[in-house]
Amino acid sequence: MKTAQFMEGLIARNPNEPEFHQAVFEVVRDLEDYYNRHPEYEEVQILERMTEPDRIVSFRVTWEDDQGNVRVNRGHRVQFNKAIGPYKGGLRFDKSVNISILKFLGFEQTFKNSLTGLPMGSGKGGANFNPKGKSDREIMRFCQGYMTELSRHIGQNTDVPAGDIGVGAREIGYLFGQYKRLSNEFTGVLTGKGLDYGGSEIRTEATGYGCVYFADNVLQHAGHTLDGKRCLISGSGNVATYAAKKLISLGARVLTMSDRGGFLYVKDGLTEENVDGIAAMKANRQSLQDYADKYGGEYHAGKKPWSIPCDVAFPCATQNEIDEADARDLINNNCLLVCEGANMPATASAADLINDSGTIFAPAKAANAGGVAVSGLEMSQNSMRYSLKREEIDAILQDIMKKIHVSCVEHGSLDGKPGGAVNYAKGANIAGFAKVANAMLAYGVI
Repeated sequence: MKTAQFMEGLIARNPNEPEFHQAVFEVVRDLEDYYNRHPEYEEVQILERMTEPDRIVSFRVTWEDDQGNVRVNRGHRVQFNKAIGPYKGGLRFDKSVNISILKFLGFEQTFKNSLTGLPMGSGKGGANFNPKGKSDREIMRFCQGYMTELSRHIGQNTDVPAGDIGVGAREIGYLFGQYKRLSNEFTGVLTGKGLDYGGSEIRTEATGYGCVYFADNVLQHAGHTLDGKRCLISGSGNVATYAAKKLISLGARVLTMSDRGGFLYVKDGLTEENVDGIAAMKANRQSLQDYADKYGGEYHAGKKPWSIPCDVAFPCATQNEIDEADARDLINNNCLLVCEGANMPATASAADLINDSGTIFAPAKAANAGGVAVSGLEMSQNSMRYSLKREEIDAILQDIMKKIHVSCVEHGSLDGKPGGAVNYAKGANIAGFAKVANAMLAYGVI
């Protein structure tokens, strides 16, 4: 298998899907040598099969707004790979949602879910619906319309969606309520549920916490700790918020958070109370500019935080937010580690620059796997009809992130020495691939 030849065929089969092309290229390039050492994969076209979703379901969602106007959106569910468990992955409600983005997210989910060690396949879904500015009743009606069609294609042993951008606790509640109404059963078909109706402790915090736990393992491997480190965070949603709070609790200094309008810089570092205040204002649809005007801090409109000198960067907003210029800023400021909290927040060229510079690059499929890991634990708790305590879940999450780090080091070590340099992207891609590929081999050609 040659990467260039493989990508030529994939792009021809999947035109006009740049995000999907990028995600596949970054994986295939890292896999080339490993894949070619295993002719059993090539013989049955494992990689061709792994880059083709099992199915894509698209459907109309019709709903009525508060003024009585009939509105129409398009919903999707990409069921990517179920070799090691039921399809598992979030639902995204955002105007940017399209098949390319959902396929990229579903493909990445294949490796992320594999790395957790839990029995979960991969999927992703959503709709080109933006909840911002909508009333609770409008969101409820949209969620009910979306689930009416989606319910035909999911189930606790088939496909278990979760939340993502635009789909939080409120939306999960409406979606789960409609599924329960249609199916006449109470099963763990969605994760991210409220604690009162089958949810798990730490699910809301899990992606942010897990990202910090992974960063801590990476830094310890390189002879550092998080204590006192200057950290930049982009975003101000769940991932960014709980990454910030966990970093502060571990003694790090969080200097920035951002939103679509720009970024907030606090020279002496944010406190947990500051982060809570930001979260409260964002929940009321206020901006970081509003926060800076009221409580202080520098707000840089229309800019990203990556030019601020730092030790660790946590991109936690959205895909491709770090470009080559941003990567050079981080490198020139001697950043030790870029740890991805969002899905594929660095462009391919930016990730290459970071890796080649000696700055450690921790890819999303490893670093932000904490969210889906705790979703998997929620599935287990639902099956057992039993809830684990917060401390138990947190301990399991820390252990999962540590094991993911060990797998990345095993497959990505550049010199084979303890504490030596590691290509974490390559390690994560190989480790995630091997488990799924071997399961697919065991099933024969299906």
